[in-house]
Amino acid sequence: MTGASGFVGGAVCRALSAAGHDVTGFGRRPAPPPGHLGAAAYRQWDLTGGPLADPPQADAVVHCAGTVTDWGPSREFHAVNVDGTRHAMTTWPQARFVHVSTASVYDPRQPTVMATEDQAPVGRYLNAYGASKAAAERIVLAADRPAIVLRPHAVYGPGDTTLLPRVLAAVRGTRLPAVGDGRQPISLTSVGNLVQACTLAACGPVGRGVFNVTDAAPVVLDDALRAILAERGIAARPVYLPLRVVWPLATAVEGLYRLVRAPRPPRLTRYAISHLAVERTLDITAARQTLGYRPEATSFTGAGDW
Repeated sequence: MTGASGFVGGAVCRALSAAGHDVTGFGRRPAPPPGHLGAAAYRQWDLTGGPLADPPQADAVVHCAGTVTDWGPSREFHAVNVDGTRHAMTTWPQARFVHVSTASVYDPRQPTVMATEDQAPVGRYLNAYGASKAAAERIVLAADRPAIVLRPHAVYGPGDTTLLPRVLAAVRGTRLPAVGDGRQPISLTSVGNLVQACTLAACGPVGRGVFNVTDAAPVVLDDALRAILAERGIAARPVYLPLRVVWPLATAVEGLYRLVRAPRPPRLTRYAISHLAVERTLDITAARQTLGYRPEATSFTGAGDW
């Protein structure tokens, strides 16, 4: 398991070790928090430094390691998401390789309407993250070995370090600014559902394929935001801004940040807008029929404790 010290990697380690599998997690941190990996062993490894010199034997590799952000130099994304993937594959050349990708490989410049797996990758992306994940997918699928690519969208759940914190950070008093009209359907992926997909991909009979991985059905954005706020006990409501107004503003902000070489990312980016302002829904028929994936519905119950 690569990326074991992170949100998704830790959850997969806990699940696989609890099911009786012999699991070794790898991550850049010296050590994860107690209990983060369950019963799995842990070794520190920075994938950007090259293949591991003394890897343990493995039947399957679940590759969760990666740089997940919407801002930064292309070289950094390439080093981790592309070269790091290549190094992981080289370390275990015979093992089944499960690559946790992202729905960001779909076209960010138009709505994603119940997209099927053959609609990505595309030729252009809004940032280096999407481009690097698409490049990594191409490397994985070009290899002559058992290889499965999973594409989740907006992963959330206990331990979430991205989606929920970003929503909460956007709250301003009694308002939560958002883009669009709030009626756009969105596919989300609970970490529990993603863990199920990783387990099926690593341990099941299917050896190759690309699979969208989301909750059982899309949700309406406004309903999801209100549910998050309610579970956190925040007395705020979503307020929607027109996409046609916010998009050029985000473009200008990004240009200014690049011009002055700002050390921190802008709060407003086209990438972030693109994932929530229009429909982003994925067809999970292939995962259901081929992997045997049985996802739960979207739920933020207990989010007050996340």
